[in-house]
Amino acid sequence: MPREKIAFCTHCNNFSIWLDEKMIYPETTGIQPPNTDLEQDIINDYSEAATIVNKSPRGAAALLRLAIQKLCKQLGESGKNINSDIASLVQKGLPPTIQKALDIVRVVGNDAVHPGQIDLKDNQEIAHKLFELINLIAHVMITQPKEIAALYDTLPDDKKDAIITRDT
Repeated sequence: MPREKIAFCTHCNNFSIWLDEKMIYPETTGIQPPNTDLEQDIINDYSEAATIVNKSPRGAAALLRLAIQKLCKQLGESGKNINSDIASLVQKGLPPTIQKALDIVRVVGNDAVHPGQIDLKDNQEIAHKLFELINLIAHVMITQPKEIAALYDTLPDDKKDAIITRDT
């Protein structure tokens, strides 16, 4: 006979429900939180996808494909055609590994809503990996440049002037 327990977490001040040693509420997904440098609309899509990934990996992949389209817009593209946006980013010097990550999420997300060759019903692991790819893309394309720019700004002006002179 199943045994249910209710627990109270003194850290977050919330309740959890356990059934036979397994927490059933709140639902845990094992998905890392979204990169905080993403625009809020993208974070919302990412978070919504995380809430359904275990019940509907196809639905989560479709939401993450939408998040990638919005991420392309955050990176300066139109956001109207994800394939064209990725091609434009490639022309602007997008690192090949990031291009591949964008295309993985695009293709898997497309196949999630259109008949394709990737069946997420059989491989939820792929859906889980898409979250990591979104965070990787955001880290490389948004967070790292922002952090480097902030550090560079701390250099003395005469040193920055010398760098500019060297590079011209």
